[in-house]
Amino acid sequence: MGRVFDTSLVVKGKTWYPATGFIVWMVMTWVVGWGHPERSCGKRLATGAFTTLAILGSEWCHNLAHAAAASLVGKPVDAIRIVWGMPLLVYYDINDQTVTPHQHILRALGGPLFNALLLPWALWIKRLTRPGSAARDVANAAVGMNAFLSTVSLLPIPGIDGGPLLKWSLVARGNTPRQADERVKRVNRVSGAGLGLAAGIALKKRRWFIGVILGLFAALSWAIGFGLLKEQE
Repeated sequence: MGRVFDTSLVVKGKTWYPATGFIVWMVMTWVVGWGHPERSCGKRLATGAFTTLAILGSEWCHNLAHAAAASLVGKPVDAIRIVWGMPLLVYYDINDQTVTPHQHILRALGGPLFNALLLPWALWIKRLTRPGSAARDVANAAVGMNAFLSTVSLLPIPGIDGGPLLKWSLVARGNTPRQADERVKRVNRVSGAGLGLAAGIALKKRRWFIGVILGLFAALSWAIGFGLLKEQE
């Protein structure tokens, strides 16, 4: 399809179809309607569309920031594949010996750092909106998504940003990639327990959405920690 930040932008079959955007749009339209039943169907759909743009736009920027960081350090991402309308960064060799540990770290930092820089702007825009307005809903979505991507993405789980950051920091300190992988597993067993506890507390307080999300990350951490899931090589 083209190139961005020295990286090929590719599609495979019909996976370019923006199914993710449509699903999120429908979910956000329902959320908006649940919170504001007085709004018309058209206004719910419009607000859902703009909140979807804020959420998925933040995710797109997150991935493009990774690609930009990779290009800046001279080790571009191998490909950006569009999967159901969303970007997937492809690295053919996750242990590429031509990429130094510090280059791996900088590539992994690009996304969360960019979202952390966007977050104050989203908060500033939120303060300019009126409580209960559609604009406030969109601002809340932008704040929530950028806060999520700049923090939760730093969990030490392989496949998201925190895993590579921990792994290559260990390699930079003298571990081999295999030794670093084993230490990342041990860290995930501990972090899984912490996330599970936090999920239990959230569910007990009836914070259902947060509880479910924390529970999913706890399950993922344990799956990594006990070797049930492995980072694709």
